[in-house]
Amino acid sequence: MDKLKKVLSGQDTEDRSGLSEVVEASSLSWGTRIKGFIACFAIGILCSLLGTLLLWVPRKGLHLFAVFYTFGNIASIGSTIFLMGPVKQLKRMFEPTRLIATIMVLLCFALTLCSAFWWHNKGLALIFCILQSLALTWYSLSFIPFARDAVKKCFAVCLA
Repeated sequence: MDKLKKVLSGQDTEDRSGLSEVVEASSLSWGTRIKGFIACFAIGILCSLLGTLLLWVPRKGLHLFAVFYTFGNIASIGSTIFLMGPVKQLKRMFEPTRLIATIMVLLCFALTLCSAFWWHNKGLALIFCILQSLALTWYSLSFIPFARDAVKKCFAVCLA
């Protein structure tokens, strides 16, 4: 468990720059980080579910759905900031192994909101929300060693 704490908090490296010392001095305790993660993740799930329910509200349902569903997914991704810190989270998001997944997630967030607010196309908003979920799943799998390879092999076997 201590190893997991060190890896998620960024203490597993020997690099002791001035910035890392400042971050460590001002960081939250492990218990507070876990509580923040759980709270932020729960808010994200709640917003996504609320957005799904608001989809069926006449006239404004599409706008509410797009905002709440996208905000819920952003809050869910943002919850990991409590575990590893904002700088490390951003660095890991834009590593070469998950750069495409990160770009796809951010693009789907933007396209979901555009389809709801500017294009007023309910079907397109739903398609982008589905793509948003798939992109988030692929992005999340990038943090688990060999998970994407396993998923690729599983699909290859199923489609062959």
